[in-house]
Amino acid sequence: MTKEENEKRLAYLKGIVSNLPDSPGCYQYLDDTGTIIYVGKAKNLKRRVSSYFRPEVDRFKTKVLVSKIRDLKYIVVNTEEDALLLENNLIKKHNPKYNVLLKDGKTYPSICITNEYLPRIFKTRNINRKWGTFFGPYSNVSSMYAVLELIKKLHHPRTCRIPMTKEGIQKGKYEVCLEYHIKNCYAPCVGKQSYEDYQNNINEAKEILKGNTREIQKMLFDKMQKLSEELKFEEAETIKRKYILVEQYCAKSEVVSHILHNIDVFSITNDEKIAFINYLHVSNGSINQAFTFEYKKKLNETEEELLSLGIIEMRERYKSTSREIIVPFEMDLQLENVIFTVPQRGDKKTLLDLSLMNGKQYKFDRLKQTEKLNPEQKSVRLMKEIQEALKLPKIPYQIECFDNSNISGTDAVAACVVFKKMKPSKKDYRKYNIKTVSGPDDYASMKEVVRRRYTRLIEEGKPLPDLIITDGGKGQMDVVREVIKDELNLEIPIAGLAKNDKHRTNELLYGFPPMVIGLKMNSELFHFLTQIQDEVHRFAITFHRDKRSKHALKSAIDDIKGIGPKTKELLLSELKTVSNIQSTDLQTLTNIIGAAKAKIVFEYFKDKP
Repeated sequence: MTKEENEKRLAYLKGIVSNLPDSPGCYQYLDDTGTIIYVGKAKNLKRRVSSYFRPEVDRFKTKVLVSKIRDLKYIVVNTEEDALLLENNLIKKHNPKYNVLLKDGKTYPSICITNEYLPRIFKTRNINRKWGTFFGPYSNVSSMYAVLELIKKLHHPRTCRIPMTKEGIQKGKYEVCLEYHIKNCYAPCVGKQSYEDYQNNINEAKEILKGNTREIQKMLFDKMQKLSEELKFEEAETIKRKYILVEQYCAKSEVVSHILHNIDVFSITNDEKIAFINYLHVSNGSINQAFTFEYKKKLNETEEELLSLGIIEMRERYKSTSREIIVPFEMDLQLENVIFTVPQRGDKKTLLDLSLMNGKQYKFDRLKQTEKLNPEQKSVRLMKEIQEALKLPKIPYQIECFDNSNISGTDAVAACVVFKKMKPSKKDYRKYNIKTVSGPDDYASMKEVVRRRYTRLIEEGKPLPDLIITDGGKGQMDVVREVIKDELNLEIPIAGLAKNDKHRTNELLYGFPPMVIGLKMNSELFHFLTQIQDEVHRFAITFHRDKRSKHALKSAIDDIKGIGPKTKELLLSELKTVSNIQSTDLQTLTNIIGAAKAKIVFEYFKDKP
């Protein structure tokens, strides 16, 4: 599009905007094909729509949207609530490209009660209102199975898929199946359970699915009392068993306060691309509905915009008539006969905190599920967490960690492990024999190894790490910094993992002078850092142990003149240890390495204590 064409387009759109009314309503943006690409709502159409065409609009995604607009339509309504409802319906109908996308549909299962003569109750992901009544969708699948299990134990609805009719039952077309014999069904198909009783059970199941478990519990209790008064103890016992089942199910609900009734609770947890909106419904002091939904963001929508959309969507979906809605912040939203509350303390604040906790947990669970399918995503997330925690200039793609190992200064060694994309790169691991230090001097040993490591990387032109981690506290960090910064003039961030009195890692240090970084010890990032520390410690200890073993073997066998490496390897292969070689008789040695060499070995050890 040329500059002149763009100016003509904007002039046309601004001409429409200038004539918009100052009334509540919905606006629709259309592209060059006449397709609706965005639907919005406003308390004041003129003020809201004109904000898109101001020069100071700084949000990139909004600028992209505006560049696609070729025409706009609007619908005037009476109230802001009507605008919200209309916006919700238009988004569902047209699914505009730049609107928030509610990620549900087939993502979550629902429960269906069919419209058949003898209705069935089952879970499904296919929603067809012609089949029957649907409840859900259930974002928490375990809660859906819990309520299905309760209904199964309470009411025993049929599970067979045979299309049953009243005439078919009267003519005896059907036969009882295994479900009847194992007492999972009362066989209404052959008249063993009356149609009225079956329908009554289905109606009770609907009330449970609506969350009205307290009403069912009260009804069962009253019925049990009445049967007891009429001396119908067997029937009363049957009702009692049902009452106990409902009571046990209700006991799993979060009870806040019995004075709270018919309240909706909403909270929002944000991500870069997705918002997670949690909805709780409280009735008679208990939470009887809990759902979390994902909204895929398109235009950097504010939390208030997203939460407003979620409130309208979920209240309409779950037919909520609550007169009070608890929210985490003040909202410029008005609904008829509804009060918005932002609690600061008490039972309502407990409910809001619970909603926030559920939203965060759902976000965490979805993240874990995604990372299982795409491990690279977890690596990138952890690298970003390290970058943010340490305020690093770039993502730490390559991390290196050092450790020393010696016993009283003997056989001193050091090791370097390398992690790339948060995974061990074992081909880049390096072992070092300490050459310039005598005695147990960890600081001097660390300086030698770090100097050798990075001098060589510079000479060979290989990439330097984005972060160095020392297995130690401030002292180790200081000597590494002396080499990296003062000697080699390198700008590589240096962190340290310090241990407490019980020799357990409890602090992450960073900076100069080193400062403690606030990181929870049970966090995933802290576990990863200790994993690096454990890995370098394992690698250094293994190298040190191997060196000591070789040293021990050398003093015992390698000094025997006339015995070469192959003969030594053969002896160790057969006899396993030096002590076994020393105590073996001449004939056995002869069978292994021949008479001449056997005599040399035997004579050598004969004089040894």
